[in-house]
Amino acid sequence: MREDHDRPSAPNFTHACIVMFGVNIFWLFMVIWVVWGLLAVALCGWAVNLLINWIAQRLD
Repeated sequence: MREDHDRPSAPNFTHACIVMFGVNIFWLFMVIWVVWGLLAVALCGWAVNLLINWIAQRLD
């Protein structure tokens, strides 16, 4: 394997990843709302919030 040290560093796609997560969760919640109703969306949002908080606590 050849080593090229003159290449620039890779771009930071963190912001794009966060935005696309929001877009994907939005359309997923819309589909859940249409199929099962608003209560199911509220429960899924609550579950996602718990999961994010759990991951944040594990990383601390």
